[in-house]
Amino acid sequence: DARDAYTGSHSERVAELAARIATRMAVDVELIELTRLAGSLHDLGKLAVPEEILRKPAALSDSERLVIERHPQIGFRMLESLGVDPVGQWVLHHHERWDGAGYPDGLGGEEIPLGARILFVADAFDAMTTERVYRLHPLSQTEAIEELERCAGSQFDPLVVAAFIEELGVVPKPPAIMHLVPDAAAGIAS
Repeated sequence: DARDAYTGSHSERVAELAARIATRMAVDVELIELTRLAGSLHDLGKLAVPEEILRKPAALSDSERLVIERHPQIGFRMLESLGVDPVGQWVLHHHERWDGAGYPDGLGGEEIPLGARILFVADAFDAMTTERVYRLHPLSQTEAIEELERCAGSQFDPLVVAAFIEELGVVPKPPAIMHLVPDAAAGIAS
């Protein structure tokens, strides 16, 4: 966080949000604290990412994106020797997507450890709602929640998203209902 001025206390916020989600999901107290720790450390691997990539205001090139996408693996290697499992595994997999299109291993659904799925939602929400070098106007809480809901079931675990929204005290929007307009010509007798 100290290295990246635009994210400020991002890891602290992610840690707190992740712990709140874990609490809402009624996981074991020890796992709640491990989730908080993982939130604090989820971007540890970014210490190995060059500053010019972290602070780049424009779109990343393919090679720059590959460097950024290695941060979970680097963080995992840094944590592996400390023996703080499952935290290392959660850090490794915090960018895996529910639909299997994430990184680094392309895990999907419940193959992704729950702690990593929780981190992903907390991380995404904080990233959307705070000022970043590449986005000077953050989304409102409402807009970010709508984005999480839109991506639940593809990018995010829908149960984690639901728990997060419930924890925030937001009433989710009902699903859109298609309104059928009767065909005017159908009422005309032939």
